[in-house]
Formats: sequence, structure tokens, C-alpha cells
Amino acid sequence: MSRSTHDFDERYARAVEQGALEARTQPRAVSARYDPETGRIEVELRNGCLFAFPAHLAQGLGGATPEQLAKVEVLPTGYGLHWEELDADLSVPGLMQGVFGTAAWMRELGQAGGRVRSPAKAAAARENGRKGGRPRKRSSSPAAREG
Repeated sequence: MSRSTHDFDERYARAVEQGALEARTQPRAVSARYDPETGRIEVELRNGCLFAFPAHLAQGLGGATPEQLAKVEVLPTGYGLHWEELDADLSVPGLMQGVFGTAAWMRELGQAGGRVRSPAKAAAARENGRKGGRPRKRSSSPAAREG
């Protein structure tokens, strides 16, 4: 056996071993469904756990109809969810970490949350205004602290 064939066989064996380890330890989906009553995608994992997330938060699913959302497929590896008609794919481990799309999508979600108006937010803003508005930032330089 040549040296390169031997190296390849060793790398291949390590990759197979690593893949088997990840299959046992990483979250992998066995099924997924859309629940129209809650508006959530429910995902059952190989280990028997079940988790759900609001469909409207996930990139590519926001404007989808209930019929489109119901057509969720679990990828053969169990690593991802796929909606053919919507051309949307989501990572199961990412979803479990609260990642609902690309970094740009997550920034957009955060900005939208900051723009939300609620009675509690309005009351807090009024109270803050009575106190003179937003507090000034304190300088962290040594000279500013001494003076």
C-alpha cells in the first residue's frame, strides 16, 4: 500500500469515527411539524426531546402560509430543516441556540425588537424623561475620574 493511500485510509477512518460521535452527541431531528394553533414549528430529536420555535422568527418563514409551513422536511442527516417551496433551510443545532438565520437576519430581528412599542416601554420612557432623560455616559479615562 502506498503512503498516500495509507494516509487517506487513516483520515477516512478518523472522519467516520468523528461523524459517528457527532451523530450520537449532536442534536439531530427525527421529525418536524407546523402547529397552526401556536404558530410554531415543533421538532422532535433523536434523544426523545422536543422543542419548538415561532415560525415568524425564522429567516425565510415570516410571510409563509400555514400550508407552506406544514411542508417542513427533516434533512436525511437530521441536522437541518428544509422547506422546498420557500427555499428555506435552517440548522437544528443553530435553532436550539436561538439562531434563526444569518447574522444579518439576527441583527434585523434585534433592531425590530428595539422598535417595539408597548405600554410598559412608553411608561418607562416617560419616567426617564421626568428624571432628565437618558443618563450621560461616564468617561472611563483616569483624568475624568480624578477631576
